[in-house]
Amino acid sequence: MSTDFPARADVVIVGGGVAGCSVAYHLTKLGITDVVLCERRQLTCGTTWHAAGLVTQLRATRNMTELAKYTGELFGSLEEETGQATGFKRNGSLRVAKTEARFEELSRGASMGRNFGLPVEMVPVGEITERWGPLNTDDLVGAFFFPHDGQVNPADVTMAFAKGARMRGGRIFENTPVTQILVEGDRVTGVMTDKGPIRAEKVVICGGMWSRGLAAEIGVSLPLHAAEHFYIVTEVMRDLPRDLPVLFVADECAYYKEDAGKILLGCFEPKAKPWGHDGIPADFCFDSLPEDFDHFEPILEMATKRVPILAQTGIQLFFNGPESFTPDDRYLLGETPEVRGLFCACGFNSVGILSSGGVGKALSEWIRDGHPPVDLNDVDVRRMQPFQSNRKYLRDRTTETLGLLMDMHWPYRQYATARGVRRGPFHDRLLAAGAVMSEAAAFERPGFFAKEEADKEIGYSYGRQSWFDLCRAECQHTATAVSMFDQSCFAKFRVEGRDALRALNHICANDVDVPVGRLVYTQWLNERGGIEADLTVTRLSETSFLVVTGAPTQNRDFTWLRRHLPADAHVFAFDVTSGLPMLSLMGPGSRALLEHLTGEDFSNATFPFGTSREVEIGYARVRASRVTYVGELGWELYIPGEFAPAVFDRIIEAGADFNLRHAGYFAMNSMRMEKGYRHWGHDIGEEDNPLQAGLNFAVAYDKPGGFIGRDALLRHKAQGTPRRRLVQLALADPDGPMAYHEEPIWRGGKIIGSITSGAYGHRIGASLGMGYLNCESGVDAAFLNAEPLEVEIAWKRYPIRAQLKPWYDPANERVKS
Repeated sequence: MSTDFPARADVVIVGGGVAGCSVAYHLTKLGITDVVLCERRQLTCGTTWHAAGLVTQLRATRNMTELAKYTGELFGSLEEETGQATGFKRNGSLRVAKTEARFEELSRGASMGRNFGLPVEMVPVGEITERWGPLNTDDLVGAFFFPHDGQVNPADVTMAFAKGARMRGGRIFENTPVTQILVEGDRVTGVMTDKGPIRAEKVVICGGMWSRGLAAEIGVSLPLHAAEHFYIVTEVMRDLPRDLPVLFVADECAYYKEDAGKILLGCFEPKAKPWGHDGIPADFCFDSLPEDFDHFEPILEMATKRVPILAQTGIQLFFNGPESFTPDDRYLLGETPEVRGLFCACGFNSVGILSSGGVGKALSEWIRDGHPPVDLNDVDVRRMQPFQSNRKYLRDRTTETLGLLMDMHWPYRQYATARGVRRGPFHDRLLAAGAVMSEAAAFERPGFFAKEEADKEIGYSYGRQSWFDLCRAECQHTATAVSMFDQSCFAKFRVEGRDALRALNHICANDVDVPVGRLVYTQWLNERGGIEADLTVTRLSETSFLVVTGAPTQNRDFTWLRRHLPADAHVFAFDVTSGLPMLSLMGPGSRALLEHLTGEDFSNATFPFGTSREVEIGYARVRASRVTYVGELGWELYIPGEFAPAVFDRIIEAGADFNLRHAGYFAMNSMRMEKGYRHWGHDIGEEDNPLQAGLNFAVAYDKPGGFIGRDALLRHKAQGTPRRRLVQLALADPDGPMAYHEEPIWRGGKIIGSITSGAYGHRIGASLGMGYLNCESGVDAAFLNAEPLEVEIAWKRYPIRAQLKPWYDPANERVKS
């Protein structure tokens, strides 16, 4: 280990677990060799040392899977490179299903894996024991085998990372606790240790379960909480086959790993035990937690029936150790929104080993280049809301998140714990009207409205969910009359100052130099032309603008806005989301209702699409903006918070004569799919440009002063028809299965793309999706019509139709009526 303690470094890494050592290894591999890693005790002593060491590759998205694939490939070569053994072996993994629902989930995952280029094999019930001989298959439905998965020794692979970093000049200091992150203004300047300060322009928090507390001291939110994680290791079983695949029996919350003739049996039980709520002990080092056999016993009881030889085998080790979990079961990666130059890689939700290689590579490139190497929105720390570091919130949510790793991953799945956190002013009124709440960024918002008490129980399914007919009724009513949506969760920012126009027009791809009272749909692009945000900007005055964006991207988008305002400009941005609730009235009856409410003319002549003005409803002044996310005539109403309940009541009172009804976000999602309205984070993101996404109409190439990403976009435009293009897709059979995300699209025996998002379109009666297709000569209408297309859903293929324009009202006649 290094002995000369440094005063400066290019990068300081806090924490010597597998993530921190991987970041050090990858930074030095990129040529950033002035790297210092500070470990409070000894390498791996927090949670890495007792990890199970499972190395699986299939994740929820393509980029997450690519990072996991890279980890597996790296583990295969790390020992040869460093001379340090890793214990890696590629023995595959076997996932079995006890129910048809679970088998469909596995089948959908297998199709997704095929889309990502992963080798995967379906295993009929009669052949399962050929892969895993000791298994009782009497009640199993089927299985899938992933041959490239495997296992590794976590401590050894961490030491290999550390050795690789040191070989290229990285310095590692054990028994060197970081006591404080040093910050000046909004930038990190280094760390303070028990041996003195180290100045650095980049600092990476890889402190595992200590990360939250360390970050909180400087006002940075890293929402994670430790939970107890249980497993047993058996005595040696002489007759146990060697090199068995890693086995997952998710219906029993269990995983099995064979190692040296023993079985490690671990679990992710439905109700977990949070730990360390009052802080993690400073002297915690290679420690375990007290045994709780009563807690583990139900898992073991099922396991002895699933693998009968366990009943005759002794237990060599009963282990209980802490691991960190985040509120959404996805780890925290990237530059923190609060402090420039401060990065994090923590909260790994028991997937730290299999994520470590990809995390180290991606974060190192992010540090070098100043931006993520690929779209990492799934794990980007900016997705989190600051309040989510609340200790009680984290403790309560952690009881659920551990078990969700193996629970059914239903579409539209709602959290059961730590709910009711963010409530709009209409919350109680909506509940009284039958709202069944869903959650976005911890904001409670109606998913759908129940007619009877029995309708409020959500029945999950990969097919038509229990609320399918209620959602259809809401969509059809919106199309024929008028519906009210609570969109209070949408994020709203005010941008003010004499330089507000200049600053905002440089950030926006579209031109926001419009007359006062105009609304502009635009994207915010990065320097590579990728879409960082998708939103609207309304000009309120010569020097004032209102930016409206989605709830899940509130923190991310506001950070992007703040960091791209010129330092010398007279411009100020502030988040007004909490003080500006929003209702929308949508449908052909919205004009008549609003004219009745306000006494004003809402005709096309005086209130055309894309305009906004203040009107009076009841005793309040309300901003009405003519725009829609459901593809019908309608207005969004922005109401100052203290007036909001009274305005709501007045609308409901007047709406009785106009057949006004409530509608929720499940209906909104259905209708936006029919209209081809993109959703940032699914259909568009930082690797997609407006040309590929079909959003070129929202780009003002020739506006004075240009905009961020213009040069890159012009280069893309010069290449002609995009070789990758977002298209609208519909299953040919209206009664066919539902597409949701990452289902492969086939053409001529080849996968040419995948679904980005999907829903049933109730106004047109079809199962819909959007997705990017690829063709070297360009994706256009001729390409779409040249050969039949199919979508693969749950290991089966179905004919689909494809077009560039939306399925519903492609000419926007209803929107602009």
